[in-house]
Amino acid sequence: MANELDYSSGHEVEHEEHWVAVSDLMGGLMMVFLLIAVVYLVQLEVESQKIKDVAILYDRLRTQLYEDLHDEFRDDLPRWGAELNKDLSLRFYNTEVLFAHGDATIKPAFRGILDDFFPRYVRIITSDKYREDILEVRIEGHTSSDWGAARNTDNAYIKNMALSQARTRTTLAYLLELPRVNGNKTWLKEHLTANGLSSSKVIFDAGQAEDGIRSRRVEFRLRTDAESRIATILKDM
Repeated sequence: MANELDYSSGHEVEHEEHWVAVSDLMGGLMMVFLLIAVVYLVQLEVESQKIKDVAILYDRLRTQLYEDLHDEFRDDLPRWGAELNKDLSLRFYNTEVLFAHGDATIKPAFRGILDDFFPRYVRIITSDKYREDILEVRIEGHTSSDWGAARNTDNAYIKNMALSQARTRTTLAYLLELPRVNGNKTWLKEHLTANGLSSSKVIFDAGQAEDGIRSRRVEFRLRTDAESRIATILKDM
């Protein structure tokens, strides 16, 4: 009887020691997982702060760039039939001076505007303050949705796409030949692009009807590399 009691007591002690060892192991694992979670959250906070810092930096840069462009061109915009927007797009909307209807040849009046505008524009965006932060200088060609001889809306869109692309290529070729930008031609070839967008971004009037005249326009739009820097941070995360 005594032996049975001794065996039972020993078995219970061994059983308890086994569970103590398991509970210690589980407790240790929980601490490891908790430590990993804390490290991950700290790292996530650090990376999130980096993204916030980049966003703040580029918001300030965009604001400063807009102010510099506005100071340079504010007296010229009305006579050019142009407007500067805070998203860093500069829009030429006076269709009477841009291109002939359905044609990609730059009119003399628009050539005169570009001769005046573009060298000054390039001087600002290639200054030490901005040149390393600009990813792309987009020349965008936009049309209305109308095309008189088109079979349907899809056919009109395709024809307008070809026209808008031809116009931006003509504009880009003309700008690269301007003597006053020759010193920045290498940089321009790396950053200047021609983008025909057809009627994908028409302008609407106050009554939400398409404004065909203002939809036919040429825009210069700047893209900074804020997006690529944020993408790099996210990839590293």
